[in-house]
Amino acid sequence: MSCTRPDIAYTISKLSRYTSNPRANHWKAIIRILRYLQYTRSYGLHFTRYPDVLEGYNDANWISDIKDSKSTNGYVFTLGGTTVSWKSSKQTVITRSTIEFKFIALDKCGEEAEWLRQFLENIPKWPKPVPAICIHCDNQSAIGRAQSNMYNGKSRHIHRQDNTIRQLLSTGIISIDYVKSKDNLADPLTKWLNREVVEKSSRRMGLKPMK
Repeated sequence: MSCTRPDIAYTISKLSRYTSNPRANHWKAIIRILRYLQYTRSYGLHFTRYPDVLEGYNDANWISDIKDSKSTNGYVFTLGGTTVSWKSSKQTVITRSTIEFKFIALDKCGEEAEWLRQFLENIPKWPKPVPAICIHCDNQSAIGRAQSNMYNGKSRHIHRQDNTIRQLLSTGIISIDYVKSKDNLADPLTKWLNREVVEKSSRRMGLKPMK
């Protein structure tokens, strides 16, 4: 999952929370994953020359954990026609609205974008300067909040995320663009989806059978 299989990132993220005390349903889920991996054991990430632009997708699922009321983040970065970085993780802050949990997910994606941009700048033959990394988000309210300089005192619990995103935007490290939910590559990293949708998203991530 960490190196070549972004398609199982969400499932592994969920199951890893129960490693100390797994139940019967967790073992069943593990068996299903192993069967899926056996069926897709020839899959791998395929890199091409184009497009040679690094771009990201981010998403979040509203309160996926009933016990502690925390959402799940997910982000995917692509370069050369395939995925180069991805993550699915539970948020550490309890949010009060849709825009807030989307904004926290955007903040995590921005942190990874900043690191990846610095990595590209350190490659000797990579074209300089490295342009702002475009992050695709499927929530227009979160995009509007990120691009606004207004501060809402009721959101003090995510004030740091506010400042971080706006600084990344103002310094030209990232840019934010809207994408429809059905075209968001990070969607499979935030929720359970049927197999057809997962396979379609995996192909768009560059995960294909090795020839």
